[in-house]
Amino acid sequence: MLDIKFVRADPDIVRADLRKRNDTTRLAWVDDLLASDQRVRELKVEIDALRQRRNSISREINAERKAGRDTKNLLEEAKSLPERIKELDAVKEEEEEKVRYYLMRLPNILDESVPYGEDDSQNQVIRREGTPKTFGFELKNHGQLAVEKGWADFERAARTSGSGFSYLLGNLALLDMALQRYAIDLLMRNGFTPIIPPYMMNRKSYEGVTDLGDFEDVMYKIDGMDSYLIATSEHPLCSMFQDEIFEEKDLPLRLAGLSPCFRKEIGSHGIDTKGLFRVHQFHKVEQFVFCKPEDSAGIHEELLANAEELYTNLGLPYQVVLICTGDIGTVAAKKYDIEVWMPREEAYREVVSCSNCTSYQAVRLGMRMRDPSNFEMKHHIHTLNSTEVATSRTMRAILENYQQEDGSVIIPEILRPYMNDQEYL
Repeated sequence: MLDIKFVRADPDIVRADLRKRNDTTRLAWVDDLLASDQRVRELKVEIDALRQRRNSISREINAERKAGRDTKNLLEEAKSLPERIKELDAVKEEEEEKVRYYLMRLPNILDESVPYGEDDSQNQVIRREGTPKTFGFELKNHGQLAVEKGWADFERAARTSGSGFSYLLGNLALLDMALQRYAIDLLMRNGFTPIIPPYMMNRKSYEGVTDLGDFEDVMYKIDGMDSYLIATSEHPLCSMFQDEIFEEKDLPLRLAGLSPCFRKEIGSHGIDTKGLFRVHQFHKVEQFVFCKPEDSAGIHEELLANAEELYTNLGLPYQVVLICTGDIGTVAAKKYDIEVWMPREEAYREVVSCSNCTSYQAVRLGMRMRDPSNFEMKHHIHTLNSTEVATSRTMRAILENYQQEDGSVIIPEILRPYMNDQEYL
């Protein structure tokens, strides 16, 4: 959420940012937001004055009575004050709700380095690493291969839970756990603390993390409860410190979240997206950082480097993509994706999303840092998040890129210590 003080001071920056996004709907909100905010402040002054008058008028009435003067007008005024205050409070609450409505839905201010683009077709590839392999045989569909080898059961999972779920068996279950553990070990070496968060969140906390208007259709709501299954551990990690004050010495705080993720979306575009690529439930290790504002740009590059290190060490060809204005979404100020080569599709597909959210989430959740030079002054911190590994998509990439003609699959060397030193699935 944008700080209302910022919007008041720099409305032209907000308008220019919305024009970059081609967001004419929300552009029209800015004037309404400022008008409602101005009305709230005017009403506050008026209500405070009436409350002061309510406190002082009783003294005037007593003084007039002692002096033997008529108090009829003062009594009528005193009688009318509570109702007038109540009326103005109702108007103020209505205007405050308008302000909150707009602020909760206006997007973050984009970093100047974000390229202009209409949609995802205009995202910018900034580098490619690794060389896609050529195969002298026809690659099997990763899902078909997993079923044939007894590593996955999609049919029984569909009967049990519906389409988009799977049973992972034997070596594929071990591979999933190996990816998680390797990712955690890599991040711990880089100063991250592993954390298993709650797998459910209440609505208030979720609204602090993201725009539910963008995300709610993706999430599973628990029937009869104020709870949602988490779509990513980013969300409970972010809300962990809501309404808290950080000391400068405690930042940056680096967390490595490990959790299952639950999403309604599956999608059907592209070949081989069924199976492990687009599923309702998967495991993910997520990087999350709370930091001082001046550090967030550098830490964003650090998170990207951590994710690149993992995919480099897995030996998977990938490209890094800078997301354009038309595809970046509401919360991030700047975002990278890592896309891994999928040889059956002969295309790069997204496996990592890496975002600098600046102060957007911190404002929504009331997370600030105490100014060490002024104990009374507090500043909003910055938050950043990045996938370290989403196991389902990465397993698909391994099953394709390391597939052998006999149907066996080479285990990336870096994962073998986590899989009883096996060389092949």
